[in-house]
Amino acid sequence: MEMKSQEGVLKKTGTTTVGLLTSEAVILGAEKKATMGYLVASKRTKKILQIDERMGMTIAGLEGDAQALARYMQAELKLYRLKEEKPPTVRAAAVLLANILYSRRFFPYLVQLLVGGYDTKPRLYSFDPSGALQEETDYFSTGSGSPIALGVLEDRYRPDLSLEEAKRLVVKAIDAATKRDIASGGSGIDVVVIDKKGYRELDPKEIEKLRK
Repeated sequence: MEMKSQEGVLKKTGTTTVGLLTSEAVILGAEKKATMGYLVASKRTKKILQIDERMGMTIAGLEGDAQALARYMQAELKLYRLKEEKPPTVRAAAVLLANILYSRRFFPYLVQLLVGGYDTKPRLYSFDPSGALQEETDYFSTGSGSPIALGVLEDRYRPDLSLEEAKRLVVKAIDAATKRDIASGGSGIDVVVIDKKGYRELDPKEIEKLRK
């Protein structure tokens, strides 16, 4: 995630995020680096945000835009629960986000997002700034390091991956991107697992074991 100065305003962009599906969970991963040109402005930027009890969103692009969208989604999904007295489906949340993005297509949020969650099964959706929505059936990656991460995913992904194998693959894909993309890196990796039990952030020690 890179920070750019435009008319005195610092903007964070860049990044590598990954979403991957297994039969029992969706796994989201992201590195933590924010840069300002050639300066590392932050090594601990949070790029996976929880938006509902069993949903998370990865962010790539302008961090201010992405955080504003995350707050918007958190509020709307809480309101949905109150009005409907039931949790929203991941598809409903994805369509809402796509509509928000589409409504700003002439003055867009400069973001590329993934939403992963669990309702009756794990689900993963990708978005572009215009509001284009795509349901992914295996994996996806966003950000400046995504071409590198996708190369690793395409080479090693199998539909029958166990949860442990899938977590390790997400970590390896992001690690590969941080070695070649100057806008990716930072102090470690964040990984989130979302399944029928809920939303769980992996402990840094567990992530470190997956890197071996």
